[in-house]
Amino acid sequence: MNANFEPALSAAHAAAASQNYPSGALYMVASPIGNLADISLRALHVMQLCTVFACEDTRHTQSMVRAFGIDPASKHWIAAHQHNESQAAQDLIERLRAGQRVAYLSDAGTPAVSDPGARLAWQVAQAGCRVIPLPGASSVTTLLSACGTPTPDVSGFVFVGFLSSKAQERAASVEALQLESRTQILLEAPHRIEALALALQALGDRPITIGRELTKQFEEIATCAAKDFSAWLAQNPQRLKGEFALIVHAQVQVATPAAQGERVLRLLLGELPLKSAVKLAAEISGASRNTLYDLALEIKKQS
Repeated sequence: MNANFEPALSAAHAAAASQNYPSGALYMVASPIGNLADISLRALHVMQLCTVFACEDTRHTQSMVRAFGIDPASKHWIAAHQHNESQAAQDLIERLRAGQRVAYLSDAGTPAVSDPGARLAWQVAQAGCRVIPLPGASSVTTLLSACGTPTPDVSGFVFVGFLSSKAQERAASVEALQLESRTQILLEAPHRIEALALALQALGDRPITIGRELTKQFEEIATCAAKDFSAWLAQNPQRLKGEFALIVHAQVQVATPAAQGERVLRLLLGELPLKSAVKLAAEISGASRNTLYDLALEIKKQS
């Protein structure tokens, strides 16, 4: 047993054992995103109770469980990742119906946010079995809590996740980011962070907050204009390493319906017939359809 977590396992039992943990239930366990000490007491207790572990990467999760002082050999392990999630769900449903407790963990953070787990939870619930969430670490909420906002009057946020690795689709997604006035949260892997930084230059002066290696020893949180993101990365080669969460902050000034309508219209005209582009632009922006129609005719004439 790992001596570092012996007191935690005892504390987990003392704090959480009085709660009922039904058999035949799938426990969605949030795991640390970097710092192992961020595991919750309930998660430690439930991981000791569960006889079956389903996870994104069995080797990764076995190593983590071992670090907590739980013997991986005492559990039955099932891989449930993005390529086999639906098929794995059928095996797990049979185990749940047999009364087994199953813990599901993604590689890091809360399952089903960006990692696998969403299809599994849906299929299990549709099969009439219980799904019990164990909240905990998430890169999304971690960065949100630390970055603040320049626009407290603009509420809510949009979780975007990973943009496409294809340049054309990524550029189209960035155009959509421009049209959204609320805070938006992106995730990115180190080998694609430079490409994302180049794409985000289209956002100009809009502030972004970069979270790199969150909760780990070399955690870094910084805010800059989107156009300066590439330069920020270039200042230190170490900044190209580690996992990233990024926040595109809410618009300081929300565009008027007319201005937003024109922006949307110009984007849509390149992909749709004139009438369809006008109709959608009016619905999205709230701008006058007649005004947008006249503008579309002028744009077509100029082009």
